[in-house]
Amino acid sequence: MSIFRARPPAKPTVLLDDEVVRITRWDFEPGADTGHHVHGMGYVVIPMTDCRFLLEEPGGERRVDIAKGQAYRREAGVEHNVVNNGKEFMSFIEIEYK
Repeated sequence: MSIFRARPPAKPTVLLDDEVVRITRWDFEPGADTGHHVHGMGYVVIPMTDCRFLLEEPGGERRVDIAKGQAYRREAGVEHNVVNNGKEFMSFIEIEYK
């Protein structure tokens, strides 16, 4: 795998990690991404800003806009790269349940 990145990295800040949950705040400058990953746990996302996602998934790309405060949930096994597809800073809280 190359050490070079075409996009700036999103910035994760772990807010809590205990035996029940891991809570991470993700901050994205325009164009930033998480890098490709597979979720080992189910999770809930709560946008702190309006979010314009580009989701790079094994089957292709999807663009999804989620309004601030509109939570959603996914099961373990989701595989993707999350990109800030907007022109503004975006941020969300991710709660993974163990």
